[in-house]
Amino acid sequence: MDMKIILASASPRRQELLSQVGLSYTVMPSSCEEIITKTAPDEVVKELSLQKAQDVAGKLTEQGELLVIGADTVVSCDGKILGKPSSVEEAVSMLEMLQGRSHKVYTGVTLLYRRSAEAEWECETFAECTKVVFYPMSNAEICRYVGTKEPMDKAGAYGIQGKCAAFIEKIEGDYNNVVGLPVARVCLWLRERGIFEKI
Repeated sequence: MDMKIILASASPRRQELLSQVGLSYTVMPSSCEEIITKTAPDEVVKELSLQKAQDVAGKLTEQGELLVIGADTVVSCDGKILGKPSSVEEAVSMLEMLQGRSHKVYTGVTLLYRRSAEAEWECETFAECTKVVFYPMSNAEICRYVGTKEPMDKAGAYGIQGKCAAFIEKIEGDYNNVVGLPVARVCLWLRERGIFEKI
């Protein structure tokens, strides 16, 4: 592979999705302070994904063709943005809000692409939205699920690909977007530029 791909995220789920479609990559998580100036969830995730990608791109010393992928995911319910819970109590509160109804999951993605060391960075930032509907959950079920610790590092306090699958009634949109990366849309961007075939 002539091009080097850098994933600006430590998320094992995003790594699994890139591996699933056959992309080789290096993990280099962003360490920048996240600064939010937007209020709409789609704008928030785009803003944060751009910050992460730019932070990592600014630290690279590699020459040649490079692609940096930055991503950020949030859950939105009743106009409230839900990120990762900071405590067990917050995780329970989030799940109480989500159970028995629908909400939206937004993932923002920034692709920073450079054809050579002399070339300018090309930037593409977008947000993907997926609607998720939960079956009703009892308080006991919520507490039992939170007790597994699975919700603690996930936006909205649940992992659709994990134990919480038992409570997902349906989704409208890209499943992988809920997992953490709309990987097919990333690959479409690569195909449109003739990059995917040489990776």
